[in-house]
Amino acid sequence: DSLLRHHDPHPVPLRSRAPRERARKRAMNEEAPEVKKLSEKARGRQAFKFDGRTVYEWEQTLDEAHIYIQPPEGMTKHHLEIKIEPRHLKVGIKGNPPFLNEDFFSLVDTSESFWMIEDGELHLQLQKAHKGETWAAALKGHGQLDMFSEQEVNKKLMLERFQEEHPGFDFSGANFSGQAPSARSFMGGVHHDPTIR
Repeated sequence: DSLLRHHDPHPVPLRSRAPRERARKRAMNEEAPEVKKLSEKARGRQAFKFDGRTVYEWEQTLDEAHIYIQPPEGMTKHHLEIKIEPRHLKVGIKGNPPFLNEDFFSLVDTSESFWMIEDGELHLQLQKAHKGETWAAALKGHGQLDMFSEQEVNKKLMLERFQEEHPGFDFSGANFSGQAPSARSFMGGVHHDPTIR
């Protein structure tokens, strides 16, 4: 311990701050179980519900947005009518009005977007036209991520960007303290051509 000298001739010992500082840092690095659970939920699939029923679930990566719909029992690809446009999505059963007829949150590259039925679930894989952009919702007017969830998605996308730009490093255990910057614009932005490093 160091000594602090006042104007009087008697030295006063200072308590070491090291144990308190170590405890504070440990507390910052170890999230409470409730926060960790919320964080995992925010980074996973988001459900859009209407009248208490899940209409679809969605999630996003650095490059893509994914929409998952549970079709009616026995439905095959031959029954479905799906049209993916740069700004708009239509999903329905042939001969009926569309189940979904909505604008995307942002632009989609239709040449790289597609749909499939896998494990009984309709999966639309949508290539973001603006790589690294955080979508607050899959479709306009269908709710938006709350601030906590949006920040968690920003963190997830930023870590995906770091992993893509530095493939030799493992960012799986990395975390941000505080807010994460935009994966799209941070330090000059993301490269749209994967061959450019």
